[in-house]
Amino acid sequence: MAQEKILIVDDEDRMRKLVSDYLKRDGFQVLEAGDGEEALYIYEDQPDIALIILDVMMPRMDGYETLKNLRKFSAVPVIMLTAKSEEEDALCGFEAGADEFVTKPFSPKVLVARVKAIIARSTDEVLSGQDPSEMPGVLEAGNLRLDENAHAVTADGAEVLLSVKEFELLAYFMKNRGIALSREKILNSVWDYDYFGDARTIDTHVKKLRSKLGDCGSYIRTIWGMGYKFETEEEG
Repeated sequence: MAQEKILIVDDEDRMRKLVSDYLKRDGFQVLEAGDGEEALYIYEDQPDIALIILDVMMPRMDGYETLKNLRKFSAVPVIMLTAKSEEEDALCGFEAGADEFVTKPFSPKVLVARVKAIIARSTDEVLSGQDPSEMPGVLEAGNLRLDENAHAVTADGAEVLLSVKEFELLAYFMKNRGIALSREKILNSVWDYDYFGDARTIDTHVKKLRSKLGDCGSYIRTIWGMGYKFETEEEG
């Protein structure tokens, strides 16, 4: 298997080396950047980077601003790192388009495991060896179309750029069309079982999804006091 490229963005040399060493042991090719501006230059030059590990607190351009700029042209998976433990920081990261959020100090082994899990979900390698009849395909609802093989979404005929987690959330909604889903059930089904986040993470992602899907965003309906249900206007 070809080595996936991981870009580590952190202004601390020690932190970059620590994470880099663990990733290299697992066969990843590692690139490094000391700030957000450098990271954007590197990614533009090497768009085949499979995942970015992005620190929040950095000089010149912090992690949030870097991610916002990145999301203007790419849906590459991003894991954000922060030394802060406040829940609001995680929500800000998800608002900006992060796929995962890890608080320092963290276990490098756990971080590498999350890197592997995200890459497995966001590449076609996860489908290798499967019978074609068992491979995920195209989901359609109203004017919304999601292609799991191509990892592509169109709303009213226009392409929609989603992060990995936004894509997984939308696919989960579409596969459970017409079913009332609690926030806890969504969190347990779409996020890793060991995710220690708050159910409000769901609300943050739904808000982003609705905004990106335009008129099709109305298909994700709020069930007050419980969660959400996905259904088209004709079904509602």
